[in-house]
Amino acid sequence: MLIANMRKPSVGIIFLTVFIDLIGFGIVIPLLPIYGKSLHASGLELGAVLSVYSLMQFVFGPLLGGLSDRIGRRPVLLLSTAGSAISYVIFALGSAHSGQAALVTIMVSRAFAGICGANITVAQAYIADITPPADRSRKMGLIGMAFGLGFILGPALGSQAAKLWGTTGPGWVAAAICAVNFILAFAILPESWKPSSEHAKPRPHVDQWIHTLTLPKVGLLINLFFLATFCFTCFETTMGLLICQRFNIEVQSARALTLQGYLFAYAGVIGALVQGGAVGRLVKLMGEPKLIGFSLLLTGATLAALPFLHGWAAWLSILPVLSIGTSLTRPPLFGMISNLTPAHEQGVTIGVGQGMGALARIIGPMVLVPVFYWDTKVPYLFCGALSLVAGLIAWIRLSAGYVPGGGVLEQKTGA
Repeated sequence: MLIANMRKPSVGIIFLTVFIDLIGFGIVIPLLPIYGKSLHASGLELGAVLSVYSLMQFVFGPLLGGLSDRIGRRPVLLLSTAGSAISYVIFALGSAHSGQAALVTIMVSRAFAGICGANITVAQAYIADITPPADRSRKMGLIGMAFGLGFILGPALGSQAAKLWGTTGPGWVAAAICAVNFILAFAILPESWKPSSEHAKPRPHVDQWIHTLTLPKVGLLINLFFLATFCFTCFETTMGLLICQRFNIEVQSARALTLQGYLFAYAGVIGALVQGGAVGRLVKLMGEPKLIGFSLLLTGATLAALPFLHGWAAWLSILPVLSIGTSLTRPPLFGMISNLTPAHEQGVTIGVGQGMGALARIIGPMVLVPVFYWDTKVPYLFCGALSLVAGLIAWIRLSAGYVPGGGVLEQKTGA
């Protein structure tokens, strides 16, 4: 396959592509619990709206990651970016209605967005294509930085769009941003992967999962990512509701939308700074295994504290600590996965990892949101304890036999 244009593949270009896409994601995702509540959705219905995106990622992420191993990263990224724009158009149309019709349309829009959500998987494979093993954890931090920046600008833009144009505004703004991103990516994004005669043998969906999860270190890392993501969904899907309860704010009010947007943006600033600068230095200081363990321990302690906070000073003090903990997990984890994976299987292996994260985002809201409605403290205490256990497992078990930046280890053969 020829390079799509004369530009050289670079982390900066793929960062820009992911960042713009995640602005659209950041506009919509924090508003979903508020929209669901205003549409009188039950806890189960709200959990379904929040989970359907991840259900589609779980099914299609590994498939599209494997496809990018065979045909290249660029066409898959372009396809998913165009599809994201269409999904937000559907979201805007659905948010103009009320009742069950609106809920169903919004759910359809999130399902379609999930199918197109492979851009993160493929973007990570793109970075692995162009980055030496020793630098991958640091460079993977840029994807997390794009997430953080997306949650800085996205929620703020979403809340302003809702103020100016009502409930349909955020969807139309997100669609316009993704459409611009498609045009920009088409113009400047080169191909990073030239498929060769050495490529991963295509496997049925279940067989691919079994193969990947039975790789010794890779399987452990992917399971840890599942636990980390499951715990984070507690914060992601209920934080706005918890804030409204703590400070007696009407859930359906414009103040609730605006406040939640700014709090997510506040946490996003901290996360972006950590992943954009601190990850590389901390990997050199601690190594990937201990950094993953430390991040999970920090996340667990802060999650358990959240439902007991009173007053804005306490909230504004603990949110940065939580953001630091969650921001330090993904880059070294996927850096290790990439280093333990052959070049021709980067897309499909990272796709399974992201698929496991998607599975956590399916199960998390379906379980934690109804439990939150029953007792606000229980989901935070449970996820805090779970993250602490995961941190101890990572600290103890990941270090054995791992050589930082050492390439492929413990890999099964016979694809």
